[in-house]
Amino acid sequence: MRAAYAATQSADTPLAGLTVGDLDTPAAPDGFVRVRVVASCLNHHDLWSLKGVGLREDSLPMILGCDAAGIDDDGNEVIVHGVVSSEGWRGDETLDPKRSLLSERHPGTMADYVWVPERNLVPKPAELSFEEAACLPTAWLTAYRMLFTVSPAAPGSTVLVQGSGGGVASALIALASAAGFRVWATSRSGQKRQRALDLGAEQAFDAGARLPERVDVVFDSVGEATWAHSLKSLVPGGTVVTCGATSGPAPSADLNRVFFLQLRVLGSTMGTRDELVRLTRFLVATGVRPVIDAVLPLDDAAEGFQRMLDGDLFGKIVFRH
Repeated sequence: MRAAYAATQSADTPLAGLTVGDLDTPAAPDGFVRVRVVASCLNHHDLWSLKGVGLREDSLPMILGCDAAGIDDDGNEVIVHGVVSSEGWRGDETLDPKRSLLSERHPGTMADYVWVPERNLVPKPAELSFEEAACLPTAWLTAYRMLFTVSPAAPGSTVLVQGSGGGVASALIALASAAGFRVWATSRSGQKRQRALDLGAEQAFDAGARLPERVDVVFDSVGEATWAHSLKSLVPGGTVVTCGATSGPAPSADLNRVFFLQLRVLGSTMGTRDELVRLTRFLVATGVRPVIDAVLPLDDAAEGFQRMLDGDLFGKIVFRH
């Protein structure tokens, strides 16, 4: 079976461990069903796996990828929800302490086929292409949960999205503007700031710039590079919603500012199967579509990984199988 997989790991040269080639077909656990992958999507999680973060060395070789859209053995077009909860778990999958993502304990989606629990399949709307659908289960689902489940802000509120070029950030801009939020965004790149405006942001600012006024909620997936600015940008009683730290963990929580201004810091991770279903309905109803930076054949996976490593992208990189 053809796959893109982590053969080795290195914090300094992660792409040295990326291999595209044939692997033996993995044994499917009881209760798992097969999906022929039509398109998969690249995430920072895949780079971290190659760096040795979150993936044990004794699990190698490991097929990478959390996201996929494809066709199951009954001929149904489906989207794969990448959060695998433990057997018998009920309720919010993201709260299961024994949960995992595809490509951590179970082989991932960057292959001809992927096997997942049947409950992890969501119908793909006909209005979405396979490439668009493949973008949803990680970055876009994370953004949906941050915006509509975790954040206390309502439409009409002013929100700031840090680092507008990333997959989660671009999804937040598109979803929030379509839902009636007043969206501001930041980026170090003038080109990416313009892309944020094109997506629906009302204003876009250089990273760390002083804002015209404070905002109700900041969405931060960057971490160390933006954390101080995120806290300083909030109104008293405001909220920062964080889903990651691609630039590293924040060196200081700035607790004096947090308690004196009664700020709230809320964490958010991935999303549930039910939220993924609602996300697909939202896209169909509004016409919003995932921002795709490039569609590459799986054989050219290294090119996509290099672009993510260099930060040379806006939106998602999709692999066609």
